[in-house]
Amino acid sequence: MQIGVAAEDNSGLEAEVSMHFGRCPYYVIVEEKNGEIDPLIRVIANPYFRSHGEPGQIPSFLKEQGIEVIIAGGMGPRAVGFFNQFAIKTVTGASGKVKEAVDSFLEGELESSKPCH
Repeated sequence: MQIGVAAEDNSGLEAEVSMHFGRCPYYVIVEEKNGEIDPLIRVIANPYFRSHGEPGQIPSFLKEQGIEVIIAGGMGPRAVGFFNQFAIKTVTGASGKVKEAVDSFLEGELESSKPCH
């Protein structure tokens, strides 16, 4: 399973989780294999960081990257709807380091999204 995490910088698993998926400068992409994080991770720049893009562009971009789950501090209900259209599970309420957020998700401590307003 490919998991994308909205991140504040490009330091991989040590990056801080961004509080908003669309306004983050980077996404850390990890692959879960047998309940563990594969050591080969990717960090990609958010091409819509400065412009925020059109509605639905970021979910479409992340789908193209193979993302099946997106983790962020928060996201609005409209964004959740776009991710649902692309069959990408949304997980919010994350904070701290990317590795901590992914571990919490894999342990079932972060389950689903609750849109912010």
